[in-house]
Amino acid sequence: MAEHPAVTGRPPAVAGRASTYRTIALRVMPLLVVCYVVSFIDRTNIGIAQQGLKRDLGFGSAVYGLGVTLFFVGFILFEVPSNALLARIGARKTLVRIMATWGVVTIATLFVQDEITFYVARFLLGVAEAGFFPGALYLLSRWFPSARRTRMTAVFFIGVPVSGVLGSLVSGWIMHALGGVAGLADWQWLFLIEGIPPILLAVLVAFFLVDEPEQAKWLTPAQKALVRADLEAERSSKPAGQHGGMLSALRDPKVWILGLCACGAYTLANAVSYWTPRIIAEAGVGDVLNLGFFSAIPPLLGIVVMLLVGRHSDRTLERRWHAAISWLVAAAAMLALAFSGGSVLVVVVLLAVMAAAHYSGLTVFYSIPSIYLSESAAATGIAVVTSMGSFAAAASPSLLGFIQSATGSLSLGLVISSGIVLLAVVVLLVGVKAKDLKEKHD
Repeated sequence: MAEHPAVTGRPPAVAGRASTYRTIALRVMPLLVVCYVVSFIDRTNIGIAQQGLKRDLGFGSAVYGLGVTLFFVGFILFEVPSNALLARIGARKTLVRIMATWGVVTIATLFVQDEITFYVARFLLGVAEAGFFPGALYLLSRWFPSARRTRMTAVFFIGVPVSGVLGSLVSGWIMHALGGVAGLADWQWLFLIEGIPPILLAVLVAFFLVDEPEQAKWLTPAQKALVRADLEAERSSKPAGQHGGMLSALRDPKVWILGLCACGAYTLANAVSYWTPRIIAEAGVGDVLNLGFFSAIPPLLGIVVMLLVGRHSDRTLERRWHAAISWLVAAAAMLALAFSGGSVLVVVVLLAVMAAAHYSGLTVFYSIPSIYLSESAAATGIAVVTSMGSFAAAASPSLLGFIQSATGSLSLGLVISSGIVLLAVVVLLVGVKAKDLKEKHD
């Protein structure tokens, strides 16, 4: 006679596993992805808005670069505290707080009048958004075991290229169509309209998202038991005492190694997210609507490649080389971009390759901390890694902005950035060993 799972303590049949995680993914991921799309639009819409800010307020490349930097200063200062709070109050309340706050700050940016108010607005936006990204990754670790988490991380990361597509098109249209309406400049309409969605999403998250499977009324007891068993099996496979919290995570050299890798990843991310419109504009695209259209092309390729790479990484359970090869391709494209000669076609193709490689590498890389870190240190460890990467994210925009102001070109800045990415590849392959990332297929 077959024993009942409740008697044996074994999870339900493996045949129900795919169905269970599909149910979870369909319930959790769409809302999470939409939130990430909106967060990235509000973070990077300054790339399109800079055309209007330059025209109306005289902001040059150096002012723009410092404004982007100050976003990350606020982000860095409040990233770890935000995630320490997350561990106490839960992901749902944390995400609601973050989204409502950044929506208000985005709307308030329409009142910028000079460099000082611009810098204050960007700093406050960083403070408001701090903790969203590692908080979302921590939430995924509460719902999916590591063998499925990279796939879900790739789905979550769809928000980045989708925000690039939608943000570029929508922002370009807003500035093209609404400039001067009701006495507001095109960039003021941009911040006003794009600050409303995160506030509405905060309400949806408050009502529809829960912190973990045990709280989900839409899962059956058998499904909850299956997820609980999978997550417990993953926790038990990690060495006892591997991490114990904030201090243990900070003492672990691998956390710092991953943080150094994140510096390269974020340097690359900034080149893709913040400087794509400027690079395309310098290639000869002046109309803001066309600028938005061409800026949307690289993320489209990124969506397809990112999903393919994430799926292959999950199927093979290999992480290091998937991230490293992606970053090598991105660094090569960045170097070629520095010497491309200014052709619009060549520039857009190279930006597309760079974006696809960036999204792919980042997706796989951010599956590594949750595999290595214990549950008790996951939120803090991911926040530390993200904060270290944010230091590079804070420095690189100002570096590129000042280099462009001094030389009249972004070429030298792109060369330096590609070198930082290459160093991150070396650190990843030398510092993180394959044996540290042992996983099992479910």
